[in-house]
Amino acid sequence: MISLQFLLTAFVVVIAPGTGVLYTLAIGLGQGRRAAIAAALGCTIGIVPHLLAATLGLAALLHTSALLFTLVKLAGVAYLLWLAWQSLKEGGALSVSAEARPDPAFRIARRGALINILNPKLSIFFLALLPPFLSGTPQTATAEMALLGAIFMALTFAVFVINGLFAAQARDWLLGSARVMRWLNRSFAAIFAGLAGRLALERI
Repeated sequence: MISLQFLLTAFVVVIAPGTGVLYTLAIGLGQGRRAAIAAALGCTIGIVPHLLAATLGLAALLHTSALLFTLVKLAGVAYLLWLAWQSLKEGGALSVSAEARPDPAFRIARRGALINILNPKLSIFFLALLPPFLSGTPQTATAEMALLGAIFMALTFAVFVINGLFAAQARDWLLGSARVMRWLNRSFAAIFAGLAGRLALERI
């Protein structure tokens, strides 16, 4: 049985601002509702490898291997800096512009998935988050981890969709002001760059 404590813990984790939330908001503002849903889906799918790693014990290997952790981390840092550039660049993938055309849903989802896949801390996070909520029965541990992970992903998708749709709702008003669009693009770029810097400083 899923405990209320797990649901509350997962909800608090999901609503906390992070790269996935930021990406979904940027896509919703820049490309509208359908694009925001694709972004939310991609970010949710990006959780799967980390849940599998936690379930299969691979997260422990990542936790103990400084080289592997650093390689994944550096890839994540480079990707976040690229997203920062795409926010500033005219016609970039994350640029908020009245002339912007929505990217294909697959491309939007793929970028969202990579945001989470290239964050090595997520595997270690799930390795710490899920086990305390297991029943303690070894025979059902894997199935319970999978169920908790699925619930976490469902919450993630729901919250991210709400964020993205809210941003898309504000899109028409924001696109009427060139000054606001410039401010948004610079803000998104600065936040992505800041998140890249924070990830660069992460240690095992």
